[in-house]
Amino acid sequence: SDGTIKYSFLLHDQNLIEGVLIPSKKRVTACISSQVGCSLDCKFCATGTLKLRRNLTHYEIFLQAYKLNEESKANYGKGITNIVFMGMGEPLLNYKNLLHSIEKITSNEGMGMSPRRITVSTVGISKMIKKLADDNVKFNLAISLHSADNDTRSNIMSINHANDLSSLSNAIKYYFEKTKNRITYEYVLLRNVNDSIDFAKKLAAFSKICPCKINLIEYNPIKESEFNKSTNNMTRKFAEYIESKN
Repeated sequence: SDGTIKYSFLLHDQNLIEGVLIPSKKRVTACISSQVGCSLDCKFCATGTLKLRRNLTHYEIFLQAYKLNEESKANYGKGITNIVFMGMGEPLLNYKNLLHSIEKITSNEGMGMSPRRITVSTVGISKMIKKLADDNVKFNLAISLHSADNDTRSNIMSINHANDLSSLSNAIKYYFEKTKNRITYEYVLLRNVNDSIDFAKKLAAFSKICPCKINLIEYNPIKESEFNKSTNNMTRKFAEYIESKN
């Protein structure tokens, strides 16, 4: 109903990946994949129910963006303005191909897009976030946080066992000190899991590490998961608390 279009891309080896075009008044965002499936198993995520089949090559990543740009022109009368690596897979586990594809997307021989219009989303792999900083990347970084409480985050995201909030916090500080780029935290509101004011307080405290934006996301339920979206009332209260803390 909002004009969003979801795509399946058939690869040469018959694997399928997904991409999405998301229009709004001033922009068209292309959401693209970095892997076929995913090796991580975040409990609320549809892709997390699939096994990792393989990494995408840099040109498979680039061609998604290129094709979606053509589709955007055909469907909305204008090309894409932004790219988010928020499709299938964990981008930082396909690091070389990720950076190579972004080089191509931002080059004049490719799509000539500004790196500031590209956002890479990660579950928060601390050593790779530090590597991004050391490589002095120019694109934006988003972290799928979903809880600023260690036990809760470990329950819904097994990556937190190896990359807990303390480790993640240190990596984020390092990244900001090196790049001065503002982080975005993604936070899916799950009913009676992470949507209370207590969790909002913990999120507000965690987000004081460095300048940031918080993207609160309504959950889109999947049949493989027991989770439900937060109520409108709790979502509003959560958002109001976060806003009250600037």
